[in-house]
Amino acid sequence: MNTRKNKNRIIIFDTTLRDGEQSPGASLNHREKLEIAQQLARLGVDVIEAGFPIASPGDFEAVHAVAETVKGPIIAGLARCTEADIARCAEAVAPAKRPRIHTFLATSAIHRKYKLRKARSEILKQAVASIKYAKKFCKDVQFSPEDASRTEPDFLAEIVKAAIDAGATTINIPDTVGYAIPSEFGTLIATLFERVSNIGDAIINVHCHNDLGLAVANSLAAIQNGARGVECTINGLGERAGNAALEEIVMAIRTRPDLFGGVTTNIQTKQISKTSKMVSRLTGMPVQRNKAIVGANAFAHEAGVHQDGLLKERSTYEIMRPEDIGIDSAELVLGKHSGRHAFAHQLTKLGISLKTDEIEHAYQRFIKLADKKKHVYDDDLMLIAKEEMSEPSHVYLLHYLHVSTGTNAVPTATVKIKKNKEVIQDAACGDGPVDAALKTIDRITGIEGRLLDYSLQAVTIGKDAMGEVSMRVAFGKEIVSAKAASTDIIEASARAYLSCVNRLMSSKKFTNLRKPVKKKKVK
Repeated sequence: MNTRKNKNRIIIFDTTLRDGEQSPGASLNHREKLEIAQQLARLGVDVIEAGFPIASPGDFEAVHAVAETVKGPIIAGLARCTEADIARCAEAVAPAKRPRIHTFLATSAIHRKYKLRKARSEILKQAVASIKYAKKFCKDVQFSPEDASRTEPDFLAEIVKAAIDAGATTINIPDTVGYAIPSEFGTLIATLFERVSNIGDAIINVHCHNDLGLAVANSLAAIQNGARGVECTINGLGERAGNAALEEIVMAIRTRPDLFGGVTTNIQTKQISKTSKMVSRLTGMPVQRNKAIVGANAFAHEAGVHQDGLLKERSTYEIMRPEDIGIDSAELVLGKHSGRHAFAHQLTKLGISLKTDEIEHAYQRFIKLADKKKHVYDDDLMLIAKEEMSEPSHVYLLHYLHVSTGTNAVPTATVKIKKNKEVIQDAACGDGPVDAALKTIDRITGIEGRLLDYSLQAVTIGKDAMGEVSMRVAFGKEIVSAKAASTDIIEASARAYLSCVNRLMSSKKFTNLRKPVKKKKVK
């Protein structure tokens, strides 16, 4: 039986680390996943879906680490309805105080015919058997009938009832391809409550994708029709067009209690802005300026009529306050005269945990940056700390960079790279200063990369803002992603590329990619 006491609280199931990381271009290393998981716990999410353990050894290790270290939320792992997937998932989430196995199996006619090539009866049998198998490892088992919004209503009701009878404590109804519209999806949830006799024995979740831009609207319609759990991601990250955005769902419920029957969430809304920025920086996925709730323009007012109304009464044009989501207008600004204590205190305030030696390294980067720009803002500090956390083993370090370029000049870069105590120098020409710098690094390291994606974003304010470079590089068949930031975009590009090289080398898959080159040693 479902023993949940408060049926007016919406369970927030965050899948940023699983579905969110599947966003094209998003990538997180082990340390970054832990940082986000800790922040999600501070945010107050009820469930963290930490990954898909059988997908790779790295995914398994990340889920296991989150289960070991993050306290408070339920820690879930995803598994297909196979014994191998479920056993691997159970092992990954085992260290958690509150573990969950989340199994899924496609149920729609189109998936049954073309993907699974199985009849309804076979799907039903496999789902029930998998749930019962998962219950041997874990009391908390969730089942998702994949592509539920395109599944025949009678079969969907049948499999939901069977899943609950088999022991599933949560049933998730996914709009897997973002096909539904709000009135339709709300009716689907209401119909399940009418047709499934044992539906009160489980919590009903929804998981909506944003292919038609309706993920949040569909999720809210589901809540109005009885759903009490929402699967979502920070900033709406996810496959294709993404998932329902956590911040939009939470603030809609908070702002319009009159339409949602007084339901609440456990989310600490003042942590929303901080969490959004962290996820954006660590995944390399920028938040559009006009994004609801967390976009840079969300609380900006330029029109004269709006400004006049705001000065008289903020509620004339603001339905939420910036403070509600943790935007503090009195941001602490650090400069080159700020000491280690102020620096460390501000990192703690931002929710960033560094080891003692990492704090010292980060502080030295901060001092160098403070010499280049008058004020160092919170975003600057987050970038500095992120680079310190994500730096793998410092195999190669950028020691010196000089580029020569112009409209009538051949772009040339001279680079010195430090490896252990040795400094190696070389130079090369390219189509532009970035290309020249990267080609020089190729010559020095003997590892040739092919740039697949390159993006540059100004991530702090002012003319002396830091630019963050995100890139994906192919080294043979291996693809590596990295980010770096600097007030000099050529330097940021070189550092990001070197970070890709270092990550490749730390993975021990680079031995056959080396090309012997002669390098100039600098004494």
